[in-house]
Amino acid sequence: MPDMARPEPEIDTSVPHSARIWDYWLGGKENYPVDREAGDAVLRVLPGIAVSAKQDRAFLGRAVRFLISQGVRQFLDLGTGLPTVDNTHEVAQRLAPDSRIVYVDNDPLVLTHARALLTSRPEGACDYIQADIRDTAAVLEGAAATLDLDRPVALMLLGVLNHILDDAEALRLVADLLRGLAPGSHLVISHTCDATTDELDGEAMRRAVREVMDRGGTPIRARSPEGIEALFDGTRLLEPGVVSCSRWRPDPSPWREPEVPHFSGVAVL
Repeated sequence: MPDMARPEPEIDTSVPHSARIWDYWLGGKENYPVDREAGDAVLRVLPGIAVSAKQDRAFLGRAVRFLISQGVRQFLDLGTGLPTVDNTHEVAQRLAPDSRIVYVDNDPLVLTHARALLTSRPEGACDYIQADIRDTAAVLEGAAATLDLDRPVALMLLGVLNHILDDAEALRLVADLLRGLAPGSHLVISHTCDATTDELDGEAMRRAVREVMDRGGTPIRARSPEGIEALFDGTRLLEPGVVSCSRWRPDPSPWREPEVPHFSGVAVL
């Protein structure tokens, strides 16, 4: 459990932060003028990014519901971000109250919301670890206090690997985490994508990424669909593979959701 008695780190509101920009696009209130300015600058280049944020959140819900249907009851959610509606533990425990969830993030603003993230159903458990996801040994050691790593775990990496700029480091990070999990575990990834299709403008995404980075925001690396698929190396990727978040097992609807520049996939170890 985190030590809530320690003083909370100072929050830097002079530069935009990806978690706060994402919160702004989702309609949240945990953001500052600098985040809204950066978010609006990106919207001018990539008007659909707010829709992308909402589709990524909807994907999280569908993925967790699918995992619960497969008997998964343990979730390790890295790069948690700011709490909003239908966080991983809320979706999971709504269907399976005995689910156990560990959140991991290194952002001080997220730390101030740890108490909200730790609100668990009494039948289950919810914990928060302040750690850098690159320190995989610390992540797995901390998670083991709440999760039984000898049983299947869902490793959730939503919108976080795009902050690991080096491909080899991103691949190594995922592989190190998977080595610490039991067979039958699942890997869930969503990632900023620079694909160019009839519906997506890859150059617009690259300009949007530069907007955030030029303003001093968290570095971002958009990858191709093939580059995102490579992150699933060593697992069995489930249908429909790596696709736009809006196209991953969508809920029944009379219309087909448009692609968004955030791709996702689910695999089993």
